[in-house]
Amino acid sequence: MHGMIPQIIGTKKSAAYRACLRYCRERGIAVQERNPDEKPLSPGELDRLAALCGGYEELLDREGSSFRKRGLAWMDFDPREEILQDPSLLRRPIVRTDRGAAVEPEGKRLEELLS
Repeated sequence: MHGMIPQIIGTKKSAAYRACLRYCRERGIAVQERNPDEKPLSPGELDRLAALCGGYEELLDREGSSFRKRGLAWMDFDPREEILQDPSLLRRPIVRTDRGAAVEPEGKRLEELLS
């Protein structure tokens, strides 16, 4: 993992995603962009992200339209299984580097991951 190119997982329609990209561009940091709707995370990748970010609950977007459409607020469910079935349930952006990963990082946390 040493020297890994930072990966930003999300979509361009997210303002926070664009802010992460802008932060990197302004500092000349090369990044790998990944849209999980087009290229879903493998179970292993999801497990590693959950471990780095504080669990599957941290990765789950409870505010998003996919969560509401699927009626998950009223169900018992396994967040890991739901995210694997429907990547649009991921909170975004997720920034992953060789220093760790964070969901929707801003300011100091983004700086820690990317500097």
